[in-house]
Amino acid sequence: EAAPRTTRAQSLDVLSSQANIAGYKAVLIAADVYPRFMPMLMTAAGTVKAARVLILGAGVAGLQAIATAKRLGAVIEASDVRPAVKEQIESLGAKFLDVPYETQEEREAAEGVGGYARPMPPSWLARQSALVHERAKQADIVITTALIPGRPAPTLISADTVQAMKPGSVLVDLAAGRGPEGEGGVRGGNCPLTEADKVVTKHGVTLVGYTNLASMVAADASSLYARNLLDFLKLIVTKEGALNIDLADDIVAATLLARDGAVTRKA
Repeated sequence: EAAPRTTRAQSLDVLSSQANIAGYKAVLIAADVYPRFMPMLMTAAGTVKAARVLILGAGVAGLQAIATAKRLGAVIEASDVRPAVKEQIESLGAKFLDVPYETQEEREAAEGVGGYARPMPPSWLARQSALVHERAKQADIVITTALIPGRPAPTLISADTVQAMKPGSVLVDLAAGRGPEGEGGVRGGNCPLTEADKVVTKHGVTLVGYTNLASMVAADASSLYARNLLDFLKLIVTKEGALNIDLADDIVAATLLARDGAVTRKA
């Protein structure tokens, strides 16, 4: 989380490499749980409509989820607080759910910091919530991927929205266990009804709360993670094997937490 979101840092970005896998696996899990086909099928026994998929959050995980769902033939809508991702969403074949910004505060928050999303003002969140509620009612599969570093995951799908969703629909919550504390100190995710590491059915909707989807694609997850670590070690270890902490390197400086008994970066 401390590494800057720059082109040079991409090869050692563990968050991105593992989120990419999580977004892919989330769609496969949803397809497995969903009791119908994903693509449209025209058969002698009748026509099957394509599944409608709603993806909330278009970071690395969300974009991979869009691409994977598209390959499976779904009709996809996606939303994100950052206006810059609209082009990426549409290039992958999904429709962007646009919530206009009414104030400069909303626009500045949407730009984010260093590639990470920031908490949005309540006025924008209220408008987004109303739009998401209406689109979720029409969706067959909802995948939520929104996380904000250092803060609880934002609530994107309320309990009322789950109750309004179609029976048999599926919600895969990639933020399971990292949402705000609810009753009894239990944390949901982007939906308060999600239960960490469980698959539960509430109001006729199947909620998937797996917290380590990358481990379900273990071979590639381990390979990519190992490459992330190797590329990071190249920055702080010389060819001779000696430790070399170069604070002139922006990646090393950003990720250094303590040195010589002193904390160099606050949590």
